[in-house]
Amino acid sequence: ECVLPIIENDEKLYFILIDNFRLDQWEMVKDIVSEHFDFNEDLYFSILPTATPYSRNALFSGLMPAQILKDYPNLWVYESDSRGKNDHEEELINLLLMRWGKDIPFSYHKLNTNSEAERVIDRLKELDKNLLNVMVFNFIDMLSHAGTESKAIRELASDDSAYRSLTRTWFTHSPINKLLKKIAEGGSRIILTSDHGSIRVKRGLKIKGDSETNSNLRYKLGRSLAYDPKMVFDIINPNNYGLPSPNISTRYIFAQNRDFFLYQNNYNHFLNIFEDTYQHGGISMEEMMVPLITLTPKKNK
Repeated sequence: ECVLPIIENDEKLYFILIDNFRLDQWEMVKDIVSEHFDFNEDLYFSILPTATPYSRNALFSGLMPAQILKDYPNLWVYESDSRGKNDHEEELINLLLMRWGKDIPFSYHKLNTNSEAERVIDRLKELDKNLLNVMVFNFIDMLSHAGTESKAIRELASDDSAYRSLTRTWFTHSPINKLLKKIAEGGSRIILTSDHGSIRVKRGLKIKGDSETNSNLRYKLGRSLAYDPKMVFDIINPNNYGLPSPNISTRYIFAQNRDFFLYQNNYNHFLNIFEDTYQHGGISMEEMMVPLITLTPKKNK
């Protein structure tokens, strides 16, 4: 609904996805973006689980995860598989364009470091030949995970206000700000969005699972889950929700609000590690309500 009308009009488009980018973080940087762009603000809702292997593959393929598995079984990677869960994004985008009947030149770039982003900026004249350029920035996702592993990062993002401020600092000084300015100078439009957000978790819920249960703290899937059904949102029939079912008895459970899942073994130890960290995969406004911003360069007015 957002991308097709632009490329069907033969307008060049940059689709920029900032992994784990929350609506309140957009509010912190939109005044910076508005220096070079007029923008139209909208929202969309991430699918469940609000985790990259599901939400971003669904976004780039235009399909629910179960449909990806059905139509392109070689491109879906189960949780238990050691392969990268998001290694086929460029292929999924290409397949989506083919289903749309759009045989157009496009590029895809996953940017994990400033140097990678700088190299893309250096190639903008070349990329401007494409009708569609897709870019994924992983910094905020890496920041949220670093808060789990680093006490220093956890102190810097000690609450939601500090987390938002840290986002603004990054955005101001990172190559993405330079990239947006260069794209504006070239006259191309941008869709700026994310695949999911995250939430600062507070309360650990005890569950039981077998060795094949996935490790995410906000959602679990497995065939031997034991939990309090009053405390979670559970899905007994995954296919009804467009989710893969590795086994006939697989079910999904999702943490809500600021809860997160812990096993009874060493409960207090892991509670101390993960309490007050940013997690995603479950059900909350922060995880599910995703900014969807269309940017038009001001000189195009």
